[in-house]
Amino acid sequence: MTAWLAIIAPAWIAGSILALLSAPLGCLVLWRRMAFFADALAHGTLLGVALAVWWQLPMGIGIAMVSVMVVVGLVLIDDERLPVDAVLAVVAVSLLCLGLLALTQLTDQQANVLGFLFGNLLELDWADLPLLATSVLIGLGLLAYIWPAQIKLSTHEALARIQGINPTRQRLFFMGVLAGFCAIALQAVGSLLISGLLVLPALTARLYSASPKQMVIIALIVAQLGVTLGVWGSIWLDIQTGLTIVLVLAILFFAALIVSKLTTSKLMPSKFWTARR
Repeated sequence: MTAWLAIIAPAWIAGSILALLSAPLGCLVLWRRMAFFADALAHGTLLGVALAVWWQLPMGIGIAMVSVMVVVGLVLIDDERLPVDAVLAVVAVSLLCLGLLALTQLTDQQANVLGFLFGNLLELDWADLPLLATSVLIGLGLLAYIWPAQIKLSTHEALARIQGINPTRQRLFFMGVLAGFCAIALQAVGSLLISGLLVLPALTARLYSASPKQMVIIALIVAQLGVTLGVWGSIWLDIQTGLTIVLVLAILFFAALIVSKLTTSKLMPSKFWTARR
């Protein structure tokens, strides 16, 4: 049992630390209607890793470069004739293909492709936790700094502009925090599953929350539950940890959705959510 704990405990703690940032960030992703952008950015991490390995740079720099490329590219290809969600879907799949091609053809990382796609959470050890905790704390600090402005922009952008909030600057701040999260979440759940770790707890919480604060708290609980059941379940079932975490979160969401539909007459949306619609 002690030998098992030496492997599982660091992964479990790392996932729990990561969930502290993924839950509130995922709520903002939903409020700002940027789930497709988060997916595109998550897929872009694969290309960032390939560029970092190819040019012998730190992985974070490679991911940051691709994040900037995504933002600039979206500005350049913006066209009112094209649906935003469709454009983001094309960008996401293009980045995924480019990342896979670069990893397999330009680097010696062919054997690690599955790890980059689905994560290698169990490979984390105690020495990795301080850096992860520091990165999450920095992310939480930045998120706390932009939080009031982000909430105002999410609820009433015109009123936020009148109050002196710059939507473009706040969007860039938010994208920066999101890119940082993708970088630190890559090893946990992989490029393909980052958006699931972000969105699923927030979606589940949305079903039962009556305010932004309540939604964040519920999302935190769901994220921690998903990480715990996912890590231990992956050991018990002998399957990939990142996949298990996201599958558990998906099961929790659909279970919550079914329960909410069965009790829909008792759960009335608050004024905040009604206004958002």
